[in-house]
Amino acid sequence: MTPYAFEYTRASSVDEALALLDGHDNAKLLAGGHSLIPAMKLRLSNPSMLIDVSGISELAQITASETAVHVGALATHRAVETSEIVQAKCGVLAEAAGGIGDPQVRNKGTIGGSLAHADPAADYPALVLALNAAIKVAGPSGTHLIPAHDFFLNLFKTALQDGEIITEVIFPALSARSGAAYAKFSNPASKYAVVGVAAWVEVDEHGMCTGARVGVTGAASHAFRASNVAFDLSGKHLTAETIAAAVAGMADAHEMLNDLSASSEYRAHLCSVMAQRALTEAAARAMG
Repeated sequence: MTPYAFEYTRASSVDEALALLDGHDNAKLLAGGHSLIPAMKLRLSNPSMLIDVSGISELAQITASETAVHVGALATHRAVETSEIVQAKCGVLAEAAGGIGDPQVRNKGTIGGSLAHADPAADYPALVLALNAAIKVAGPSGTHLIPAHDFFLNLFKTALQDGEIITEVIFPALSARSGAAYAKFSNPASKYAVVGVAAWVEVDEHGMCTGARVGVTGAASHAFRASNVAFDLSGKHLTAETIAAAVAGMADAHEMLNDLSASSEYRAHLCSVMAQRALTEAAARAMG
């Protein structure tokens, strides 16, 4: 199929993109286009105007502060995967980016576009939830931060308001006694997550868990934190037994997706399996 007719323009700055959004009803931002263009071809999305922001170089930067990694919204998956900054301060993010789609997708798709689209099977949502990232947004009222746990609301629905643009994603740098990992059971064709689980843990000098977060993608209508798992691990040594006990029955099959890729019951099972793998690796990294 072909899309409905639309206008096209390029924005050279964030301010220009915001002005264009404000001045046109039903306008959409175009970054990598891997989600938007197919939706338009199927006429599932019918914007009156595409505002191409791919040339705004300031949004493609990856920088670091003492405590965080700042990933520009237009950083491609390939840029995230190969960034020495990301590899050094938040290695799990680079690892996850390297498992997204295929080389064509990784070289064109962007982290901001992925988060804004909020596909329930995308990889980054699990990472931003587990790593406690913040999404920086620019809009008509200025800039503000949206905590990851407040960002994903429902199927393809986020906390972004009309006229707002993601400008960067801020990931806290991993500390000396913390570790993170991502485990994904992927669709063999698309590489999307049937279920993907990201885990972050922190331990004290005795190996006791002082903090944990588990983000799940692919399983439900939107990414979510498995807070019950984190609660069950707090104050315990991260052994195979304690991890297995914490993830057992962590997901309710009645709340899982049921489609051609997997039944809801199987997805609930995969949540426990992938969480156990991610937590085991994260614990090993924290104590290594």
